[in-house]
Amino acid sequence: MKADSRLAETDRLTTAFEQLRPQLFQVAYGILGGVADAEEVVQDAWMRLQRADSERIESLPAWLMTVVARLSLDALDSARHKRESYVGEWLPEPLVAGLNEESPEDRITLDESVAAALLIVLERLSPAERTAFLLHDSFGMPFAEVAELVGRSSDSVRQLAARARRNVAAAKPRFPATREEQARIVSAFATACAAGSLEQLLDVLDPTVVMRSDGGGRVPAARLPLHGAERVAGALLALERKRLRDGRPLSVQLANVNGALGVVTYDGIALNVMSFAFDDGRIVAIDNLRNPEKLTHVVAPGR
Repeated sequence: MKADSRLAETDRLTTAFEQLRPQLFQVAYGILGGVADAEEVVQDAWMRLQRADSERIESLPAWLMTVVARLSLDALDSARHKRESYVGEWLPEPLVAGLNEESPEDRITLDESVAAALLIVLERLSPAERTAFLLHDSFGMPFAEVAELVGRSSDSVRQLAARARRNVAAAKPRFPATREEQARIVSAFATACAAGSLEQLLDVLDPTVVMRSDGGGRVPAARLPLHGAERVAGALLALERKRLRDGRPLSVQLANVNGALGVVTYDGIALNVMSFAFDDGRIVAIDNLRNPEKLTHVVAPGR
């Protein structure tokens, strides 16, 4: 009977954990900005749950959320040291879905907790601010529990979350793009790049657009952000001209990148994932992920 009881408890925990896995991944990913790192943290949490006395766990979701957050903060300490010596811009690894599907724009899920623009903002916050915002504002954890996790008072955590909230609010678009608008803008962007048309590109880029590129020192990429529509468009068209001179055919695929419509390209050598931020019908930010070490989980278009 004891063996049957243990088996039933294991089945119960497995089912509950799998139901919570997407949320746990989002917490870890939001703190760490890495797909493999987040998956490792979630798996570590599962191993700890198997070793724990489940009968003493009052709330499994709260227990797992706390474990994942603690493990993520521990992992972030070592990750931040690596980022200090990172070559060029550091961008979060992209979450890509919808590749090789006929209409990925129809499958966009606007989950703000993993939006690329939000992750960029979170990267500028302190670990405590980031954790307080994610756990309380995105996942509803009470301030008292967040305070215990980060080793601060509840009032201090409220202030951390409020400060983070202001930074996030300042970065949000005034006029967000609908799914249909995203499809129109990104399609026009891809068409303009393929045609080498400066005029068409300028039509879809906001005058104050910023483009960040992450090559990690592994592939050519601008080490500093590019600002302004003409400068960004010029850089994009220069890359396209170089590809044509080198005779490398380009595969282009629209895909869901962190909950919004993006572009994945492959020229036989380099795999790129572009995510966009939209406001008032135009592109206001482009994050161009080129570092192959951060794209091992992404399948090249047409493969």
